Amino acid sequence: MAHNLREIVQQYTHMKENSNTLGHGEKDILFSRSIKAGKRIYYVDVKQNSKGDMYLSLTESKKIVSGDADMPQFNFEKHKIFVYPEDFEKFTSGLADAIKYIYEQRGPVDQRPEEERKDIQLDGFEF
Repeated sequence: MAHNLREIVQQYTHMKENSNTLGHGEKDILFSRSIKAGKRIYYVDVKQNSKGDMYLSLTESKKIVSGDADMPQFNFEKHKIFVYPEDFEKFTSGLADAIKYIYEQRGPVDQRPEEERKDIQLDGFEF
């Protein structure tokens, strides 16, 4: 959920850049969640291709500031990965294994202020 104007604009821009009409071989966003994490925003989108097949599109968007202090310019660097339904089980298993490994080595890291922290539960993942 967007909490300020900048987040609302970023979400709108993301949806506008990624939402097209079906029938032209392009993709539609059927469902979207944004996750703000420091200087990055992660988008988890369910998209549909022109054949009606759904898949996940995971996007990392990082704000890049260039220019001088008087006239800064803002751009977003984006990285995407697509995960198809036939790969969901293997993908989530591998992701859970990697997260579990990090937690075992370093412990869970929550960098939010103490007053904002709540118990975090990831359905379907056991740690």
